[in-house]
Amino acid sequence: MSSLSRTRGSRGGLGSAFLGKMLSMAVAMSLVGCSLGAIAVSKGIPLWLVTLMAALVFAGGSEFMAVGLISAGAAPITAVVGGLMLNARHFPFGLAIGDVLGRGLLARLLGSHIMVDEAVAFALAEQDPQRRRRAYWIAGLTVYGVWAPSVLLGGLLGQRVGDPAALGLDAALPAALLALVMPSLRDRPTLRAVVVGAAVAVVATPLLPEGLPVVAALIGVAAAVPTPKSKSAAAGTAGTPEAGTPERGNA
Repeated sequence: MSSLSRTRGSRGGLGSAFLGKMLSMAVAMSLVGCSLGAIAVSKGIPLWLVTLMAALVFAGGSEFMAVGLISAGAAPITAVVGGLMLNARHFPFGLAIGDVLGRGLLARLLGSHIMVDEAVAFALAEQDPQRRRRAYWIAGLTVYGVWAPSVLLGGLLGQRVGDPAALGLDAALPAALLALVMPSLRDRPTLRAVVVGAAVAVVATPLLPEGLPVVAALIGVAAAVPTPKSKSAAAGTAGTPEAGTPERGNA
């Protein structure tokens, strides 16, 4: 490999492994989108509405929650407030990766709209600013490109089948979310948050209207707050000469 090729590979290109991950992610998100469309129409929500929501809102968790709340008879304002709470995490996302969005107003608006967990994760996994920017935009546009069409396709299938469980579409979302969260469970604070959030959701499911247990599960985020003991342990580890550098994934 020439020096020019190495320079391009290290600073600009993301490689075939990255593209393979994009393909896997596109397939997974397509299944989740189909699941949302099928579930929404089975609950009486118009297909055009859920498809429009997929294109304009573009936040899978909030869309599932809105479908659950509205179909359970909740006021639309409840779905709006719940969506705002669920997407509050985008504020620190914006602070962390604001440099990848570009400087123009249009670029920043579009970049903010495609700010999903997957795009942020791929961007934060890169060190080089150019690779980081490319990873964010490729991942964000990939998810956006498959999301609304998948919701539409799932809705059309749901109209024909009637019951999403007949095709297993109702299981696509939890399966995809579990696959996304599994690598992060090696981090103890994240594991605590997931365990507490899941427990709250399970307990709240028979007690609260459909969709609200997801909001209640956000309580689990508090379990990820570092305790005084963990802060002391981290400070002690950072002070040792042989402390290793944080491991970073290679998107």
